[in-house]
Amino acid sequence: MQDAPTHITPAGLPFLKMHGLGNDFVVLDNRAGGVTVSAALARALGDRHRGVGYDQLAVLESDAEADGALVFYNADGSISGACGNATRCVARLLLDETGQTSLRLRTERGLLECRERGNGLTEVNMGVPLLDWRDVPLASEMDTLALPIEGAPTATGMGNPHCTFFVEDAESIDLERFGPQHEHHPLYPERTNVQVAHVIGPDRLRMRVWERGVGITLASGSSSCATAVAAARRGLTGRAVQIELDGGLIEIDWRPDGVRMTGPTALVFAGELSAAFLSGVADGS
Repeated sequence: MQDAPTHITPAGLPFLKMHGLGNDFVVLDNRAGGVTVSAALARALGDRHRGVGYDQLAVLESDAEADGALVFYNADGSISGACGNATRCVARLLLDETGQTSLRLRTERGLLECRERGNGLTEVNMGVPLLDWRDVPLASEMDTLALPIEGAPTATGMGNPHCTFFVEDAESIDLERFGPQHEHHPLYPERTNVQVAHVIGPDRLRMRVWERGVGITLASGSSSCATAVAAARRGLTGRAVQIELDGGLIEIDWRPDGVRMTGPTALVFAGELSAAFLSGVADGS
């Protein structure tokens, strides 16, 4: 990905700040075109001191076959193939904008079905989980249920790679050390999101997450989906679970047609990036 400068207008660049269970996002609406997002812009926006700050940047594009298309960036400027909570946030925006009760958003995973669930909740079908080592992807052929890593974690693909460890107490894990150690494990050629989870009951999990290219986050939709799938595959829970995240509670239901994720969203504020800020990104200052 080249660091091409963004398109700059005298009026600046409007954006929205949103979060799903504390997993926070900047949303750029580019359905009308005119904005070129670069790795440099993504990094500058993600800076919590000199920019806006986010866990992921979500860029909404127009799409001929869907209600919109989404491209996600991590705070380090890298592309993220999936972001469940950001998808849910943008779905909420478009449901409110259109008055529809359901819609479809395109991501790297394909067309994702989104719908109104009432009481401020939005559901996104995140698609069928990827369970073969090639699709996660992993570096070589192996059983994804129990990887040859200390702790025997489970690998799952949700459009991005995941590595889920089931532990006695997720709170006791030093995630600042544990997360990056496994994000860059050689079995994961594209790096991985890392989850630590413990079972509370047959339909409830406690999970904490380290996101690749970001770090510790209060929540992660795709990580929640991957953890629920891993727990069900290992016989630890059923296919419908509630997951306690640092940011709150999310519901995951693994059905034959995909993994359905339901949770709240919040629009925090609308703002505008100044022309001076954008110019500084473009000239590298």
